[in-house]
Amino acid sequence: MPDSQQLEQSKPSTRIIAPGYTFGTVTDQIASVVLAGRTPVFWIVSFGLGFCLLMMLTLAVIVLFAKGVGVWGIRTPVMWGFAITNFVWWIGIGHAGTLISAILLLLNQRWRNSINRFAEAMTLFAVACAGMFPILHLGRPWLAYWLFPYPNTMGVQPNFRSPLVWDVFAVSTYATVSLLFWYVGLMPDLATLRDRTHNRFARFTYGIMAMGWRGSARHWSVYETASLLLAGLATPLVLSVHTVVSFDFTIAIVPGWHSTFFPPYFVAGAIYSGFAMVLALAIPLRAVYGLKGLITDKHLDNCGKVMLATGLIVAYAYILEAFTAWYSGNVYESAAILHRMTGPYRYYYWALVSCNIIAPQSLWFKRIRGNPVTLFIASIVVLIGMWLERFMIIVSSLAQDYVPSSWSIFQATRWDWATYVGTIGLFLFLFFLFIRLLPMISIFEVRTLLPQAKIEEEV
Repeated sequence: MPDSQQLEQSKPSTRIIAPGYTFGTVTDQIASVVLAGRTPVFWIVSFGLGFCLLMMLTLAVIVLFAKGVGVWGIRTPVMWGFAITNFVWWIGIGHAGTLISAILLLLNQRWRNSINRFAEAMTLFAVACAGMFPILHLGRPWLAYWLFPYPNTMGVQPNFRSPLVWDVFAVSTYATVSLLFWYVGLMPDLATLRDRTHNRFARFTYGIMAMGWRGSARHWSVYETASLLLAGLATPLVLSVHTVVSFDFTIAIVPGWHSTFFPPYFVAGAIYSGFAMVLALAIPLRAVYGLKGLITDKHLDNCGKVMLATGLIVAYAYILEAFTAWYSGNVYESAAILHRMTGPYRYYYWALVSCNIIAPQSLWFKRIRGNPVTLFIASIVVLIGMWLERFMIIVSSLAQDYVPSSWSIFQATRWDWATYVGTIGLFLFLFFLFIRLLPMISIFEVRTLLPQAKIEEEV
């Protein structure tokens, strides 16, 4: 064995898979999560919580459709409120999955193999949660098709220069490519479950989903080609989707929004919150299902480093935003920043500064990154901080615009909170349904990390 491989196997902190695994044990451990007869209490409690919150979302949506958007706290001039705040937050969370799947694949970062599957699923479910809010916010969701560029026979043509129309293209393309990437990667593992299950219905279902996969050389050749093509398509989407979302704000003339650095700022913030969600999901899952040998401390450490790096970019954007408002000499921009820092939303602003800038500085220390408990706490703090950031950008900028007579304070109602918390329930419901029915870790990709696979490649 080469010296580099010996070093990797000898140091737990640099190991991307624990020693002692074989092709068979990797398959057994991952497949047993799906094919096991007993369901862990943790899964039952988490799935039940997600289902209860999903029912709350259903009730909130029924009330919204029956009474209109007046049940929310949106009033003139704050006409976006929670809906668009949550939309941007959920879209950002979905970025880590595509980055791990596509960009790290093209860069040949093998440590992604143990976390890419559930990160991709996280992307799909986060985009599903995000896509609800623009439709619900319309007030007349049955007319959501007005956002699409259909033939103008009804005399209602979208403004193709509006970033709201661009959102439709960007988010739908992002969701489609992410779904294809996720499903193509599942096919070899679906065939494994098909061959190992003893339940006739499960064998039939997995067989249909595997689409006749037999693991032949031709199948693997086509699979690798498709994966690289989808990775190439998904890579620019990581940068473009949240850039397009930021255009909703940056092309507006509202003070606090009209900033040219919003696109890179939003992309960095999206990856920041996305990796925080990856850690928030990976740490409990590896503890409950005994996957510490597959999702090792090296994975957590790398995710912590990415979170630290993107957090520094976000911190730079905060400083640049305040500096630009002062240096520009624009009294409206200066007033908007001062309003955030000292106005009625000042507690939210300083809370997000604490969550997004101050608290993540602890990730400089390897002891913090190497402790799953502290890393989990840090990821939750970042998720809270990124939601507060979206809230401040949207609500505080609209609450105090150019006309003092229209200034107002946004106050969220119980239905605002019920809709937002309900989408968290939808996310948990879908995610825990996924890990119960499908392998949360890619079996065949993890097997490529084993020394045996390297020996076979050399032969």
